[in-house]
Amino acid sequence: MHKRENVSMSVVRRLPRYYRFLHHLKVTGVTRISSTELSKKLGLTASQIRQDLNCFGGFGQQGYGYMVGQLCDEICKILGLSSGYKTILLGAGNLGRAIANHMSFQAEGFQLIGVFDNSPDKIGTTIGGLTVSDVSGLEDFCKERLPIMAVLCVSRSAAEQLAKILYDLGIRNFWNFSHYDIYLKYPDTTVENVHLNDSLMTLCYRISNNSISAKKEEKPEQQISD
Repeated sequence: MHKRENVSMSVVRRLPRYYRFLHHLKVTGVTRISSTELSKKLGLTASQIRQDLNCFGGFGQQGYGYMVGQLCDEICKILGLSSGYKTILLGAGNLGRAIANHMSFQAEGFQLIGVFDNSPDKIGTTIGGLTVSDVSGLEDFCKERLPIMAVLCVSRSAAEQLAKILYDLGIRNFWNFSHYDIYLKYPDTTVENVHLNDSLMTLCYRISNNSISAKKEEKPEQQISD
């Protein structure tokens, strides 16, 4: 298996969905599945699935389908889920606590090794099995533990300040929950932005649009003439 160059992000963003579904099949004892069966379960065309997987090598056999365990393991390798990238989290508020407590970092390719905040009420508390440290000790911690990725669960203004500090400390990878555009200022970084408000507004649009479409499809009641 060899990764091809210039794989589109639309393909990459579908891989976790493939992996999640195949992993479920694997643990439930399913050993083989066709692209047609996959397409019905995932709401994609069989052709799209085959094209996506072909970006990374030849998987499956025509007329036989895919070996679930093997394909699941291959996608795991493609995504790098066993990498254990050292990660720190900035911001131990409600969002940060939820992420630290409920995200399975290790299963997703990362190892959460530190949590930081500047609030005396949060420093010293425990989340995700880690003691929240004072952000003033961030530099010493990074120089000693060498994390390569940071999760930002802070305000936009705090993110702007922290991004510079983290960048100067050599961190170039960010899971960014703030509204600060890190990539614009630091174009050599790898950033995955998560804007929950944008997602909610998108959902609002879809609901509104579906409502409008449904109303247009309603046939007007026939009037009874004398």
